[in-house]
Amino acid sequence: MRYWLIKSEPSELSIDDLAALPNQTVEWFGVRNYQARNFMRDEMQDGDLAIFWHSSCNNPGIYGIVKIIGETHPDSYQFNPQSKYYDSASTTNSPRWWCVDVVLVHKTNYVSIDKLRSCPELSQMQVLKRGNRLSVSKVSRPEWEFIQGLLS
Repeated sequence: MRYWLIKSEPSELSIDDLAALPNQTVEWFGVRNYQARNFMRDEMQDGDLAIFWHSSCNNPGIYGIVKIIGETHPDSYQFNPQSKYYDSASTTNSPRWWCVDVVLVHKTNYVSIDKLRSCPELSQMQVLKRGNRLSVSKVSRPEWEFIQGLLS
């Protein structure tokens, strides 16, 4: 099993939005960064766990835990001309953007980015590095275990 952190702007998809969806499941759509796409396409697997992170908001940080379900598949939004994630260069025969589906495991108490930055155990965590913009990043097992302690 691998561990991940996935970011969403709450105006796009919040943890409460996910909790309100049928089966509390969503396609993790709209990732338009090649490194983040490659993590989803090449490394994420059914059963992996991820931290649900709100970004680009007043209170960035951890809001929940999700599980990756099923196989990686083309992001359906890239084919929809009405979507802001439409990519005219992408075709169903040769998709550019890939994604996974996630299901809510549980909402957590909010843990702020400032709280996480104050923990020496998390000093190498990708999301806490200055200038980090990746919407999907790896989380090491020790980082995951430490964060689970903060959430309990």
